[in-house]
Amino acid sequence: MDEDIVERADAYSLRRDCHLAGRLGFGIHGIVFAIESNAHPGIAALKIHNAEEPYFREKQVYRRLAEAGILEIHGFRVPQLIAFDDELLALEMTVVKPPFVLDFAGAYLDRAPEFSDEIWEEWTRKNEEQFGSDWPMARMILGELKDLGIHMHDPSPFNICFR
Repeated sequence: MDEDIVERADAYSLRRDCHLAGRLGFGIHGIVFAIESNAHPGIAALKIHNAEEPYFREKQVYRRLAEAGILEIHGFRVPQLIAFDDELLALEMTVVKPPFVLDFAGAYLDRAPEFSDEIWEEWTRKNEEQFGSDWPMARMILGELKDLGIHMHDPSPFNICFR
C-alpha cells in the first residue's frame, strides 16, 4: 500500500508543480509528506489517504474549520487546507508546530459515533491516562470542536500535541 501512496504523491507533485521533500509522518489513514512549491513559500504538508471515507471526512472537517475562520483552538494551531485532489485522495495543508490539533480522518461531522456507556467510560479512562495532566485542556479542545459539529473520537498526544 505504501507504494501506491508514494505513486499518488508523485502524481500530485506533478499536477501541482511541486516536489516531495521527505516524509513528515504516517498513520492508519495514510502518509504525510513535506512538499515544496513555487506557489507558496516554505514547506507544506501533503497527506495521501489510503481510503476514500477517511479522506472525504478529513477534507470536510478542514473545510468546516476554514469556513468558520478557525486558525487555532485554545492556542493550538490548526493546519489550513491549501489544495486537494479527490482522485488522488490528497490534502495539501500548512505545516503547524506545537501546540497543534490535526489529523481529522477519524472525526465525524455533525454526529457523534454511537457507542455504549461502557465504551465511552473506557474512552475517557484511556484519554485521562494518555494525556495525564494535559487532559483537561485536551477535553476543552474536543468540546470546542464538538461545538463546531466536529466529533473527534480518536484524540492522542500525536494529534493534540502540547509540546
